[in-house]
This record gives sequence, structure tokens and C-alpha cells, in this order.
Amino acid sequence: MFTGIIETLGEIVQLEKNQSNLDLWVKSKITSELKIDQSVAHNGVCLTVVDIDKDLYKVTAIEETLQKTNLNHLKQGDFVNLERAMLMNARLDGHMVQGHVDTTAVCSHVSNQDGSWEFRFQFEDVPEFITVEKGSITVDGVSLTVVDSMEKEFSVAIIPYTYEHTRFQRYQPSDVVNIEFDVIGKYIHKILKQQGKI
Repeated sequence: MFTGIIETLGEIVQLEKNQSNLDLWVKSKITSELKIDQSVAHNGVCLTVVDIDKDLYKVTAIEETLQKTNLNHLKQGDFVNLERAMLMNARLDGHMVQGHVDTTAVCSHVSNQDGSWEFRFQFEDVPEFITVEKGSITVDGVSLTVVDSMEKEFSVAIIPYTYEHTRFQRYQPSDVVNIEFDVIGKYIHKILKQQGKI
């Protein structure tokens, strides 16, 4: 379980194809605090640390993960948002994030709002992919509040701190991001569907 509050960025230093899987070697300032078998969210994708070598650590993304996320777009030198699993005795500053990406979305618009930024994202038309204004959404692992909720599209407002300390400073229109919709909304949708109300 995660909160969507990004701790730091990690640099992809090596990508190794391993049958249908992909091994990622990541350089990060939190590597010295990690241990093997620990969960770390990479652009919102929960992956397990399987090896550590000085300031580098390795995680493996299986084929299903590569098909559903933007990890298969990564190249050497790219950066990813990193967050370690939440502590149960700490404040939940973001929202409940599982690290289980639902789908990808495409950045459709970026605008400078004189002190903040607005980003718009478009996603595929699937009934359970629901956003609501002022509801929670996770973009590449970042816990955010939906500003505008539209059919197959939503927008978020980004403050300077988030812009400077996450991948948001690098996003351009047509970039692909990972999306995790609010888990409570997904459960409500499933219950209503089972009851035949939608």
C-alpha cells in the first residue's frame, strides 16, 4: 500500500530483457535504505527489489505489467517517480494507492497557470474507469485531486513543489502515463454492476 506522495526520482541506468520480463536497474538516493524483497512503486507500479549493488537496485516487471503500464516505454537515462510502501504508523498525506495500475493515459494538454500547471489526460472508454471532480486519482504514482472530470478525460492542477520533484516537469502532450483510479470508486462500481443498477 502506498500514499501517492513521491519520495524521489530514480534514474534508469540499465534495462535487461529476461524472457518475457524486463529487469530494471535503478539509481536512486534511497537505494542505501532499501532491502531485497521490499516493495517500491515505480511510476505507480509496485515492484519488488530483487538485487542491490552499491547505489543501484534491480526490480523485475513481468509481461502483464509491461502490457498495462508505461514501463515498456522506458529507456536508459529516463527518470521514474519512486515511493516506498507506506508505514502504518505514519500520516496518510495522499490517498490509498495500491500500486496496481489500471491503465495508461495520454497527456493531451499542458498549460502554465502563472504559478501552477494544468495537465489534461485522456484514457480509454471503459465503464469502471471513473473520475469525479475533487476525487482522487494517481498519475505515475502521484496522488492528485481531479479538477475537471469529463468522459474519457480529466485534468489536474500541479503546484510548483510537485512539478519540481516529480516527472511532471518532463511531461509533454502525447506522453504516456500510468493511471490508478480510486479503489473505493472501483468497488462501488462493481457492487452496483452486480446489483444490476448500472
